[in-house]
Amino acid sequence: MPRYILTYGLISGLIVILGIIGTILASHGGPPHSDVWLGYLIMLVALSAILVGVKRYRDQALGGVIGFLPALGMGLAIAVVAGLAYVAVWEVYLALTHYSFMEIYVTQALAAKRAAGVTGEAYARFAAQMETMRVQYANPVYRLPMTFAEIFPVGVVIAVISAALVRNPRFLPARSRPVG
Repeated sequence: MPRYILTYGLISGLIVILGIIGTILASHGGPPHSDVWLGYLIMLVALSAILVGVKRYRDQALGGVIGFLPALGMGLAIAVVAGLAYVAVWEVYLALTHYSFMEIYVTQALAAKRAAGVTGEAYARFAAQMETMRVQYANPVYRLPMTFAEIFPVGVVIAVISAALVRNPRFLPARSRPVG
């Protein structure tokens, strides 16, 4: 089981981080403000590796039968590995870009508020919130769990759905191999 967890967790984590970094690069280094849905779509696609991993384990190691709780446990373990891979690669990306992500994010967020016509006290309040976020994000004790929390809840949802589906041996049954 650990082999399946590591394999599908790492595949999922790498797909999601490459997709997210790809959207950032496509938006010229800044955060893609209008594409939050795209980030979660990338996570959903990447975390579908949970379903694949649990199904392959069910079919190859368990003879086509797995209960809900073992399937859920395995799905959650894959989600944890995917989340840790996501955090690790994100940290490498931040280091390679000299931790400029949050500076760019704050600059773009403030520019968007100005462009929307926000001024005065409302703008000052938003700017203060952005400054607080910038300072907090510089601290790894804040940043690392925050990054993990971006992906893990999506993984939990997919793990629950996957466990509910694969507990039924008729759901995508294993192909029988011809004898002889």
